[in-house]
Amino acid sequence: MKTRTLKKDKVNIITLGCSKNMVDSEVLSGQLRAGDIDVVHENEKKDHNIVVVNTCGFIDKAKEESINTILDQVALKKKGRLEKVYVTGCLSQRYRDDLEKEIPEVDAWFGTLELPLMLKQFDVDYKAELLGERLLATPKHYAYLKIAEGCNRTCAFCAIPLMRGGHVSRPMEELVKEAEGLVRKGVKEILLIAQELTYYGLDLYKRRMLPDLLHRLADIKGLEWIRLHYAYPSKFPTEILDVIKERDNICKYLDMPLQHASDNMLKAMRRQITRQEMTDLIHLIRDKVPGICLRTTLIAGFPGETEQDVAELKDFVLEHRFDRVGIFSYSHEEGTSAYDLEDNIPAEVKQQRAQEIMEVQQEISFEKNQEKIGRVFKVLIDKKEAGRYLGRTEFDSIEVDNEVIVHSDEKLPIGDFVHVRITKAYDYDLEGEVVVLPEAT
Repeated sequence: MKTRTLKKDKVNIITLGCSKNMVDSEVLSGQLRAGDIDVVHENEKKDHNIVVVNTCGFIDKAKEESINTILDQVALKKKGRLEKVYVTGCLSQRYRDDLEKEIPEVDAWFGTLELPLMLKQFDVDYKAELLGERLLATPKHYAYLKIAEGCNRTCAFCAIPLMRGGHVSRPMEELVKEAEGLVRKGVKEILLIAQELTYYGLDLYKRRMLPDLLHRLADIKGLEWIRLHYAYPSKFPTEILDVIKERDNICKYLDMPLQHASDNMLKAMRRQITRQEMTDLIHLIRDKVPGICLRTTLIAGFPGETEQDVAELKDFVLEHRFDRVGIFSYSHEEGTSAYDLEDNIPAEVKQQRAQEIMEVQQEISFEKNQEKIGRVFKVLIDKKEAGRYLGRTEFDSIEVDNEVIVHSDEKLPIGDFVHVRITKAYDYDLEGEVVVLPEAT
């Protein structure tokens, strides 16, 4: 029998899935650190003895990745290279009973809202006064700010409410305080995230308060970019657009998943909106905020989707020429209302339809990027890779959007802003040279 070493515990946190999971891992890290526990993210040194896997359970591919990661960590435990394996996050929340039986080697399973219980495994008490204190897993110049948990929507395909519960907004004062703390640590860009940003405040303040929150955040000195992710189109609070237009440090960028464009599919998906209503909203957004970057996400292969539905979706993408598009193949999820429908479209057909949509978008993206050649953009330098700098404009979010390949004879500090004249454009990326604007000389 192996005797326990007196060496101090070191915890490695592996985060899978979305940025909301990353924030949860950062909060866990902050609480562990406050309890005098050594903690790291994605530890490459392999000198930890405990691992926490923060899982995703959103769609089939994400679930498969989560399970494989858990099994990899269990294998290390069996070899004596780990002492404890803990699992948290959406997959654990959703399938805990089954997983406990199938992978008994995991020491404990925790749901999405069981942080205090997990901390007790380390003899650490949850400290409410540390709210907002996070050990960032991102580079220090940008961070995510989760303004709410859960979702009240009833989209037919989505299992998020099963894993995250109903919508719960965080108090505005708490969010402003956390944002101020992030800026003091060197954060220049804050990405606002929630399952649904536009619902913010309805539960706490009995009205949609995202515009008020944006004004408060935009007042924070040193916060140069505020970016909005995951706005729901139905009952969209258009006052948000006035704030985006008015405040210079709010990126002219909106991530608004639309999921489909055929009225048949929108109704089947329970999206509470029609194609015409979405069209009117897109025109309104672009009229109120000229030059805004619109990102959307779509689903291919929902039960009952016909070739006509796909043709309508292609036509919609061509009509509105979105700046950014992501597309998923439909995943048949237990517990959702769509699970009662027959998943009647073969996987290869779903994939083919998704590919067809992305080919349409690829051409649009190339044309839009070509229009940027010769223009100068403010670019945030994210990293240096293979001898070149990579950055983003205000129209690009981290990981999911375009990058700018930046050429410079001078050293460019990571996290600094520079002005770049675009010299080349590709389907999804830009290339350019640092320039000094006349007013900066």
